[in-house]
Amino acid sequence: MKVSKQLYLGFLAGLLVLAVFSFKGGQDAPASYPVEPNKIPDDRLAQVIRPVSLKPAYDFAGESLPLDNFDVRERLMRELTVNAHYHSGTSENLKKAVRFFPVIELILEENGLPTDLKYLSVAESNLSNAVSPAGAKGFWQFMKPSAQQYGLQVNSEVDERYHLEKATKAACQYFKYLHKRYGNWTNAAAAYNVGPTRFSREKGLQRMDSYYDMNLNVETGRYLFRVVAIKEVMKNPEEFGFYFDQEDGYPPLQDFKIVKVSKGIPNLGDFAKEQGTTYRMLKIYNPWLISHKLTNSSKKTYEIKIPV
Repeated sequence: MKVSKQLYLGFLAGLLVLAVFSFKGGQDAPASYPVEPNKIPDDRLAQVIRPVSLKPAYDFAGESLPLDNFDVRERLMRELTVNAHYHSGTSENLKKAVRFFPVIELILEENGLPTDLKYLSVAESNLSNAVSPAGAKGFWQFMKPSAQQYGLQVNSEVDERYHLEKATKAACQYFKYLHKRYGNWTNAAAAYNVGPTRFSREKGLQRMDSYYDMNLNVETGRYLFRVVAIKEVMKNPEEFGFYFDQEDGYPPLQDFKIVKVSKGIPNLGDFAKEQGTTYRMLKIYNPWLISHKLTNSSKKTYEIKIPV
């Protein structure tokens, strides 16, 4: 009898201890899913991730995407998802677009080209004078031979792939060539990414005329969908959680004068001081000046922007 009573009391004590620990564990344990977005505990990552829903129709440069094709829908959905959650990059591109899109749009319009082509510069370089591992440079990622073919100067002191206006004009000529060769802007954009020689070869081998029906390398296979996704997110940022006002962007570089130079500049730092600016500002306004000097043995006339 005494043994039974001791066992009974021990059992009750064990239950009490278990209850105390269970309660404590319940207090410390994270809340179970699902949790309302505005009631997410402080020790949890406060974000809500939902699948991207497709709209009934999308287009690039006025050309509709064939959304009746499940493969096209899934490829587009993937790129929309990636770009919708590319938070820091998209925020920065929205800021830079305020500065650079007006320049690009004006040149596209002057050349009679669809302004959707501006989104290729986002896909190519994130609106920056980027340098690829292969050596492509600038907003439009020209390789040196192509840049020179379309009239851009590239040497050890001057690289006009970094000259936004001149590089965009060169890109316009390239776009016109590609559109004439391939018949539509979708194929032209794909050829811009992979190169016309490779694109033509794949078209011939695969016996297909449409980008959407071709099986291309991973980058080019995603390229047009990425461009369309970038367009969608940047045109409708709030639909994807990006709350952005025009005044949040980087202001255009408008306050400058043009100084024409037809002779050499031994030192750009001295030149900057003479013009009442700094070396840093000179490079920001003229990133195509890639050396500390401008020899200019050919006596070419350069137009250099001087901030005022």
